Amino acid sequence: MSNATLSTQAVIGEPEVLEDVRHLAAEVETHPAWLRLKDAATTLQTLQVKDGSVPDADDHAHAHGLVSMLTSAVTELAPAFPHDAAYLDALVVDFDRWAAEGFGVPDFHDSLMAFQPQQHRVDGLRHLVVFPMYTQNGSTNRFVEAVLVEVIWPEFIASLEAGDYGNKLFVPIRFVDFTPGYDTNSAVLFPETVAMRAIPTFTWGAIFQDREAARYRRVVRAASEITKLDLPDDAAAMLDDQRLTEETFVMWDLIHDRTHMRGDLPFDPFMIKQRMPFFLYSLEELRCDLTAFRESVKITRELRARIAQGETLGELDAETLHHSTLVQYAVIFDRIFRFAITGSRVRNYDGLGGQLLFAWLHQHHVLHWTDTQLAFDWEAVPDAVVALGDAIDELYWKSIDRPKTAHWLAAYDLVAGVLTPNPASNWARGLPVEVLAGAPKGYTDLVLDDEFPLSMFFEALDKKMKTVIESTVGITGATA
Repeated sequence: MSNATLSTQAVIGEPEVLEDVRHLAAEVETHPAWLRLKDAATTLQTLQVKDGSVPDADDHAHAHGLVSMLTSAVTELAPAFPHDAAYLDALVVDFDRWAAEGFGVPDFHDSLMAFQPQQHRVDGLRHLVVFPMYTQNGSTNRFVEAVLVEVIWPEFIASLEAGDYGNKLFVPIRFVDFTPGYDTNSAVLFPETVAMRAIPTFTWGAIFQDREAARYRRVVRAASEITKLDLPDDAAAMLDDQRLTEETFVMWDLIHDRTHMRGDLPFDPFMIKQRMPFFLYSLEELRCDLTAFRESVKITRELRARIAQGETLGELDAETLHHSTLVQYAVIFDRIFRFAITGSRVRNYDGLGGQLLFAWLHQHHVLHWTDTQLAFDWEAVPDAVVALGDAIDELYWKSIDRPKTAHWLAAYDLVAGVLTPNPASNWARGLPVEVLAGAPKGYTDLVLDDEFPLSMFFEALDKKMKTVIESTVGITGATA
């Protein structure tokens, strides 16, 4: 991108038009206006407190200068993002109002409502995103963060989304550059994290597939060496190909994300305002991953059957077949190698899901840890994984007719039937009658932080993988 004034261009949402303007932001991460914006946002964070406000009046003059620097940079960069013109205009208004009203708790509702990236899913299209927000699995402070992102939308994904896997809210992206809130484990950009006066109906959710892919490649490479796992050739190829892995994760998350809203659900699928035992969250996230696995198995088998009948697949179908096979490896390896040993042991629901998948496969004799070497019976693995998904689906279906706490108890039985509970578990011994007859809060209060401790296998793997897991903080596709 030239440092000269950027040209303007009116843009509408048709893909072919947006493809024509992608070049406008091709090198925006090196533009002086972006560097000034990033610096202003980072400095402004030092004046903010957790809720996003700048409470010290002595800092207001400095904050005014930083906001002015930030908004002038946004205005200068706006012509590179004509598809986001309404948002960037509203963003300047929100920043100016925040400053004029004395830097209280920020309210960026109006600019958030103007930002609609799900309307512009074009491969390689970029967005400039600036909000006071926390970053999930990153910073809990609603600081002003700035991030440059690029959409990942290959043709085979567009075809899947236009067919059986419609998900108008899903926006897969990769990092271009970012402020400190994203130099963390955060791999999502969600509108609900933004500081705003009212909670609207959210219309999009973005996932940084390059970070997910980069973490996967580094962790699986190390774990497979430690466990002496002989990776299948196509699974091994992912470890050397960032773009291939990104696109595999896009397919996985496209199906996972839509699953939260589909199926026989006995409760609010997102469980946002519910307080309940963390193993319920484990089962919900695992259910969505296993649905992505199941659908990938279905796609793989259908396309292979067509080949067996003598059909030559077209380019899109061949690409879909390739990625549907890789999704199956990704779900298994990310779950058992990264999820199971990432994060603390305090109500770690993703970790528990990884433990559950590993133990289920081991107990169904398709995963083997023998002579200190890990191996899989790959021909039998798909049906075994699908069987775990079926067990969770059956739990959900039956629980439509159950009281909430009875569902919780049944869910516990499912997990405890595979994983060994903590020896000190209140739930494993049996909850007291007064708790069983009381409010749901009593049930939740008696769940241990580490209700299902790591097995000896995972304790040993955790010690060997700890530095590798820690090294993935802040990783992107460009730094993998």
